Amino acid sequence: MNQTLRIGTRGSPLALWQARWVEEALRRISPQADFELVPIRTLSEKFPEKPAAEIGIGIFTRELDDALRRGEVDLAVHSLKDIPSQLEPDLVIAAVPERESPFDAFLSRDGTPLEKLPAGAQIGTGSPRRKAQILHYRPDLEILPLRGNVATRISKVRERGFAGTILAHAGLKRLGEEKRITQVIGAEVLVPAVGQGALAVTTCTARDDIRALLVALDHPASHTRVTAERGFLRSLRGGCQVPAGALASFADEKTLRVLGVVAAVDGAECLRDELAGPAQEAEALGIRLAEQLLARGGARLLEGIVHN
Repeated sequence: MNQTLRIGTRGSPLALWQARWVEEALRRISPQADFELVPIRTLSEKFPEKPAAEIGIGIFTRELDDALRRGEVDLAVHSLKDIPSQLEPDLVIAAVPERESPFDAFLSRDGTPLEKLPAGAQIGTGSPRRKAQILHYRPDLEILPLRGNVATRISKVRERGFAGTILAHAGLKRLGEEKRITQVIGAEVLVPAVGQGALAVTTCTARDDIRALLVALDHPASHTRVTAERGFLRSLRGGCQVPAGALASFADEKTLRVLGVVAAVDGAECLRDELAGPAQEAEALGIRLAEQLLARGGARLLEGIVHN
């Protein structure tokens, strides 16, 4: 392949790191090809202070999807958790590389862990999922909105006098910022976002040439895990504004275990459940788990929430 392959990406430091990682992986797969990174401003960067719920579906992906359709880029690199739960039929997740840590991390301003924060301490996060579960764990804390890239959120914690913030463990590792982590939060307290820690490389369904190239970049076990999680979220008709999370893991070589949570926005209620079954039925497992939680009261908790 002698053409120049154009890789679409957001312009944040983390997004560029991820795109460069994919570029280097593809160079090893196809050393004869040339590559070009094409940074594209998305809605999240055009409106950095606006609540995500007011911007709508595809806050992190819409412009990249359009660039794929117009042929301005050949593939796009995303944090998988940012991709809407239902892809348009002309687009496909062609590869999910091996997943990094799926968990969340607490960055405390003074090193105090989450469980030892004083009552009334303020935590900054723009994620309804994080807000709901943290309030369920510590209803005596105050959760305030905080948006922006990793560096912006870290700096705003000190500027605004917050006790800390919560960020994806994987993103901090990729940016070399692990030293800032006070603690990694386990799923017993905070179930991760669907697909958190995984990258997704998308392209147009009709681009057989790109899809064939990306096969070598795909990590089947990681792809299976996120397929179950995305099935869960899609059945909730959910996106990043839904206070829900899921985490799939392999119990053994052939068995997948899926943990899911649906919470009230204020954290007053938090429904959790778990399901195990054959890994080849990953999507169906996620769907069944979502249906169980909806039947137990999850549908009531999600009433009136903006869906993606």
